[in-house]
Amino acid sequence: MVSRDEVMAALAAVPGPDGRASLPESGAVSGVTIRDGKVFAAIAIDPARARAMEPMREKAEAAIRAIPGVTAAVVTLTAEQARGVASPGHGAQGAPPRRHGRPSEPLPGVKHIIAVASGKGGVGKSTIACNLAVGLTRLGLKVGVLDADLFGPSMPRLFGINAKPGLAPDGQKLLPIESFGVKVMSIGFLIEEGAPVVWRGPMVISALNQLLREVVWGELDALIVDMPPGTGDVQLTMAQNVPLAGAVIVSTPQDLALIDARRGIAMFGKVEVPILGVVENMSYFVCPHCGGRTDVFSHGGARREAEKLGVPFLGEAPLDIAIRANSDDGRPVVATMPESAQANAMIEIARRVADTLAAGAPGAKPAPRIRILD
Repeated sequence: MVSRDEVMAALAAVPGPDGRASLPESGAVSGVTIRDGKVFAAIAIDPARARAMEPMREKAEAAIRAIPGVTAAVVTLTAEQARGVASPGHGAQGAPPRRHGRPSEPLPGVKHIIAVASGKGGVGKSTIACNLAVGLTRLGLKVGVLDADLFGPSMPRLFGINAKPGLAPDGQKLLPIESFGVKVMSIGFLIEEGAPVVWRGPMVISALNQLLREVVWGELDALIVDMPPGTGDVQLTMAQNVPLAGAVIVSTPQDLALIDARRGIAMFGKVEVPILGVVENMSYFVCPHCGGRTDVFSHGGARREAEKLGVPFLGEAPLDIAIRANSDDGRPVVATMPESAQANAMIEIARRVADTLAAGAPGAKPAPRIRILD
């Protein structure tokens, strides 16, 4: 069993942010979590020095990885600041603006980055993201998936992946795991299924940046990012750190879900990320025995909302036993039932997204810097 003392002893060989005192002596180590041989550590730095501190982070990660018994190490840079008075025009007094991560930069080799988001959980967003990715591969695109829902990663289960990612030849970057023709990366590959991720916001954001930029994605036509539900730090970080081609919003048809979907659309609008379209998931249910159709969650609400807000409507996906069962088994319906009505619904959504990308995604420009208040 690896102990915290062993981790701190290993970090004692790494100079801290000032280049003189060791990391433990500098007081910059703001958190260490150890679980089943996997070590997660955070180092607090001045956000203005994020780029300059990257070699220090890499040395710290290598030092921890060299400890006997350590099977994986993730070291993140955090950027917490002392409280003070907010800048004029950026909210109430009590907190200065805070920026996380790096400036908005493209990912080498990745043509389009697409966020799949929802205003609330439980609407099947991850299932749509998974099948959208597989659907795009069936249309001839090279596709990857980043599971950005760090607190509730679903992609390992949806893609049926139980392996751990390997390291690139340089020993610094992770290799995504390929399944059904899609390159996949998830924090779920590094922790046990069901294990909680107990991190503060800065640690989450730094880990997201690593999963995004320290992975060998190779040449991709599209990187699908499965966002966590809601409108929080992860969504803002993605808009801040990479030029998003656009967002796909997933909702069920009922009014309660649409209220939250509307918030998600408004949030992406504020950070100038275009909406590629809205998907109505669990749109209807067709009984496998009698063939009768039931609109369990109402029907058509997402289409009407899209028309009202002036954004594209990408299509409907049914509430279906086959989709649920195949998802639980790690077998995306688009790949395992390609000629079925369920798969066809997903393929049509993917085709509309692909057509938008081919026509020139409206969001192919860097997103603005975002100032976030504590």
